Amino acid sequence: MTTPTTTSTPTTGSATRLRNGELRAMVARVLADDPTTGMTPRVVAAKLGGRSSGAVGNALKVLTECGAAEVVLTTPLTYRATATTAVVAAAAITPAPTPTPSPRRRKSPATTTVPEPAAPTPKPAATAVVTGPVTRPNGLTYHPRLLSGMPDVTALHRLRDAGVAALLYGPPGTGKTSVVEAAFPDLLTVQGDGDTTVADFVGEYTQTDDGRYVFVHGPLVRAMRAGVPLFIDDATLIPPTVLAVVYPAMDGRRQIVVKANGGEVVDAADGFYVVAGHNPGVHGAILSDALSSRFSAQIHVSTDYDLAAQLKIDKRAVKVARNLATRQAKGEIGWAPQLRELIAFQKIAGVLGAEAAAGNLVGIAPEEDRTTVASAVRDAFGTTVKPLALGTRI
Repeated sequence: MTTPTTTSTPTTGSATRLRNGELRAMVARVLADDPTTGMTPRVVAAKLGGRSSGAVGNALKVLTECGAAEVVLTTPLTYRATATTAVVAAAAITPAPTPTPSPRRRKSPATTTVPEPAAPTPKPAATAVVTGPVTRPNGLTYHPRLLSGMPDVTALHRLRDAGVAALLYGPPGTGKTSVVEAAFPDLLTVQGDGDTTVADFVGEYTQTDDGRYVFVHGPLVRAMRAGVPLFIDDATLIPPTVLAVVYPAMDGRRQIVVKANGGEVVDAADGFYVVAGHNPGVHGAILSDALSSRFSAQIHVSTDYDLAAQLKIDKRAVKVARNLATRQAKGEIGWAPQLRELIAFQKIAGVLGAEAAAGNLVGIAPEEDRTTVASAVRDAFGTTVKPLALGTRI
């Protein structure tokens, strides 16, 4: 996500209440604008127009835990930007509102003073609508797609603001992880599989170099304390008894108890949010009732073949994928190339040639679908191809 190099500091107009994570983003903006200079919380607070240095200090601690800031001095406590600070930085800085003294009112002895009704609390500003490609933390570009009439990245932002957990489901390689990373560059991830344990979420004891044992908190605890999203990838491959450790953090309690660390109680900070990915049909993937009920928004993700064409992937490969996807939807076959396979096709074609890349499409298809895939490839490419294989010795 591209951020401007200059800071906008409006000096007029009334300031609204900051949304979850907004102060943290503004603190990151200050660090990112002067990445080589160490700053104390007091200095950063002054640059933010007089914000509370205590609140700024807490934001700096969270940024440090997320890797978006680093401590360069401990006395006084001084922070500096890292390579990822600009990713989470706000586009503009809103200065602290100037306190207005309340006027004194004289009481009339002959009348009763009726208190004036309190002014309504200003609502947080609506989440800005994403209007173009978004850069993911790994530097790759994500092209948003429409979801309920708005860009999917914006929709996920609004679901987070509303506290509605989202489950993204669809075949592997359709871009579930890409959209989540584009929407939440500061997220922490648990990669699920059948061997995932409770310790992978909450942490465990680790021996230090000097022989001591310390408890190292896992991504669930770190995300709760930092108020950042937690992405559970391949959530339905995780044993249900393990995944249950997340549920108390997602419901009204927003709290977990870390039994392995002496019953430590961890409360979720504002901004904590859970989003998960699910690959239906993958061996071992079980969408239990308990898991499904925690994710009120369940969003199907399929391959955007129009995007594949925009990315200048060979039109013949896109045609093969569309053809097979149609047959898959009818239940005739169980597999079709997704965007991940099409991107791989283009890379292979660039080094080994289009015919080799087409042969690889046949080779990666499940054995039971390989004949059908080979037929679709032959129709699109006008030639019979075989899976990649080593030949005779040279």
